Amino acid sequence: MSNLFSPIHVGAFDLSHRVVLAPLTRMRAEIPGNVPGQAMADYYASRATPGGLLIAEATYIARQGNGGFGSPGIETDDQAAGWRKVVDAVHARGATIVLQLWHVGRVSHVSLQPDGGVPVAPSEGDAGLGVLLKGRPGPATAPRALAMEEIAAVVEQYRAAAERAKQAGFDGIEMHGANGYLIDQFLQDGSNRRTDIHGGSIESRARFLFEVVDAVTTVWSPDRVGVRVGPSNTFNQMHDSDPQALFAHVAKGLGDRSIAYLHVIEPRVKGNAEVGEMPPVAAENLKPIFQGPVIAAGGFNAADAAAIVARGGADLVAFGRHFIANPDLVHRLKEKLPLNKYDRETFYYGGAKGYSDYPLYDKTIREEVA
Repeated sequence: MSNLFSPIHVGAFDLSHRVVLAPLTRMRAEIPGNVPGQAMADYYASRATPGGLLIAEATYIARQGNGGFGSPGIETDDQAAGWRKVVDAVHARGATIVLQLWHVGRVSHVSLQPDGGVPVAPSEGDAGLGVLLKGRPGPATAPRALAMEEIAAVVEQYRAAAERAKQAGFDGIEMHGANGYLIDQFLQDGSNRRTDIHGGSIESRARFLFEVVDAVTTVWSPDRVGVRVGPSNTFNQMHDSDPQALFAHVAKGLGDRSIAYLHVIEPRVKGNAEVGEMPPVAAENLKPIFQGPVIAAGGFNAADAAAIVARGGADLVAFGRHFIANPDLVHRLKEKLPLNKYDRETFYYGGAKGYSDYPLYDKTIREEVA
């Protein structure tokens, strides 16, 4: 049997297999309020397996950090109550679920901001990005730079969101530090042009991430906290002059904090698409530096996933597109069954189509026989 189905201890989590549901933006929260509803509870429960790990989709910590019209939040009591329904449904299936905390920074629009304000970022300017607006994608609004005192306020928003996630019953949390969102914007010098203590050197640019992790670990023990990074990911116009040195520093700092896991987006993926060229920094580079469990994500199939675990390049593998199209992906991979094809057109927006209507393998067989 594939080593994807051997048990593993990750931080505080005892898992029976290594197939992880990746955090996937689906924009199905109930509007108004950006509240998780019954459809989301059913969606997550259908992908939960005994001893499995699910990472819930990017969830904004405050409206200023929202980057999608139908994205869920963890800022209000109603949102926390909605997430409680999701968590309870997943726990009923015997799975572990952590919430990904998200602030998009400059990847937003005035229509998504409180009181129609301007989005914030480490540095001002940087127009030309896209954002998921009501009904269709559209251009982001050019941001303003965060003042020093505002940075401390955002760190507090992460801490408060971590507390609310605990109240909602989650097993842990993950910081979204990838894909060109706020933490990533601070990390990489292609977006961070500050000259204060949060800009310039690698140590200064990593300060914000470490401040956030230190804040949320006053709420959660470190063994229930993960961080997702995208070292060579160019999504949302990200780039850095020395990604190897930067993310080695990040991996070392997170390892020193004894967090549960490091979640690394492989360089072959940009957003929800694969790219041809393989830049240098990947899970296998960071694992010996982090010295803890590593989740690799990005374009894996069953063979690739088994191979990276077998050679020790990662300990678990997160699946995205295949998990969207196959609620029973764990069963299909274990039994080497064919997979449903995913439909990119329904990844975002909409209702049940492309969300809750993908068939289970056994149901497919029954329908074919009938």
